[in-house]
Amino acid sequence: MPAQHSADTVSATLARSRLGVWPLVFTVMAAAAPLTVVAGGATTGFAVTGITSIPIAYVLVALLLAVFSIGYVTMSRRVVNAGAFYTYITHGLGKPAGVGAAFVAVLAYNTMQIGLYGGFGAVLAQFLDDRAGLDPPWWLCAYAAWAIVGLLGVRRIDLNSRILATLLIAEIAVAVIFAAVHITHPAPGGISFATLDPGNVLTAGIGAALAVAIAGFVGFEGTAVFSEESKDPHTTVARATYLALTIIGLLYAFCSWAMSVATGPTHIVDQARAQGTELIFTLVGPVLGQTVVDLGHLLFVTSLFAALLAFHNTAARYFFALGREGVLPAILGRTSPRSRAPLTGSLVQTGLAAIVLAVYAIAGWDPIVRLFFWLTVLGGLGVLILMTATSAAVAAYFTAPGNRNHLGAGRTLIAPLTAAVGLALVLLVTLDEFATLLGVDPTSSLRWQLPASYAVAAAAGMGWALILKNTRPQAYAAIGRGANSATLDLRPPTRARR
Repeated sequence: MPAQHSADTVSATLARSRLGVWPLVFTVMAAAAPLTVVAGGATTGFAVTGITSIPIAYVLVALLLAVFSIGYVTMSRRVVNAGAFYTYITHGLGKPAGVGAAFVAVLAYNTMQIGLYGGFGAVLAQFLDDRAGLDPPWWLCAYAAWAIVGLLGVRRIDLNSRILATLLIAEIAVAVIFAAVHITHPAPGGISFATLDPGNVLTAGIGAALAVAIAGFVGFEGTAVFSEESKDPHTTVARATYLALTIIGLLYAFCSWAMSVATGPTHIVDQARAQGTELIFTLVGPVLGQTVVDLGHLLFVTSLFAALLAFHNTAARYFFALGREGVLPAILGRTSPRSRAPLTGSLVQTGLAAIVLAVYAIAGWDPIVRLFFWLTVLGGLGVLILMTATSAAVAAYFTAPGNRNHLGAGRTLIAPLTAAVGLALVLLVTLDEFATLLGVDPTSSLRWQLPASYAVAAAAGMGWALILKNTRPQAYAAIGRGANSATLDLRPPTRARR
């Protein structure tokens, strides 16, 4: 089997040992955008579902994802690959299923990332209008972020991590301070734990609450995507995954409960519907003053930017993994000579975002509803699909005769199967409530058209895998190999090489 030239091998390899446990935690937590979830996701959850059990929903989702993480990190110790979901599903359910999952992942993460530009552009434009008297169009603000993200996307991942860490620590600090004010200034009747009551699990509408809650955790699973760039990935990925999940789970539950304390459990839904994302700020304004509230709004903007950068890095690495293995054009599997960042994958992701933003700007479509809200909800659905399939794949992988080991059935079978069942139930509820989550009429065709895009992507991926099997068997054989595929020549044969 012919080997590539050494320079080609290096150019298809990501930087090694750049991320320790905490830098990796900061990187993936930035994607989850804690302040955005607390200010936007939690209040939207109260408003959209009409129920008060959002805080306990965050707790339940965190527990479910903790079970998912047991099998996920166990697999990460066995398979180190920037392709993460795609690679695990390949090893557990076969190459056609793996490539189908890869196409779903590319669609989901790009949809999530590009959708965030709508929120960033609109929120920053409003902030500049309110505080500086400026009135820039939302798309100009979005393109400003696009330029910075595109530049940072081809730089060293540890530089990105330091930027994300700074923004993340600031937004978490503000969220906790705001929550403390909420608790110390409760509504008449005093501090109530009603919204954390486990009895609310049986409340009608809890399914929609779980669907809203799980969207807030999207991003934490990205630890495995950066495994090739981590120090000692066999332990770093596991520790970072559990730390990120624990921190954001506690933060979401605490802050959303604190808001219900400040408004009173019986009034949180009405207040969320009336004030939307401003609720968290108006509740602290009389206590902390306008300057602190303005700082909170500014960090809300930077929270969206941090998520944009984090999801850009994730999407670029999926492009890279698929290009390196010959599933997509090989040029996507090339890295920057200086930073070892996925150069072509980053540029492609940046280009896709530029095109979508131009379409929305020219068409005059609402950046909050049709770009930010619809696309991030759709992206979250895609990640939920991938987590469900990955849990099944982990169980299948470790039950195969050649992969059985001493780790025990708890990690390799019971936990992933339990997670698969739990996630599948949340997935069914999400699909059933998709019109509600989008904020459209139940009869709207969007409720099935948008989710159907993943069925199309999965079918296209599986079909492409079968085409590769018959036309480029060497590339087909490399599917799921990760960094090892960089030692193979996956280019289509030419007369000279024949």
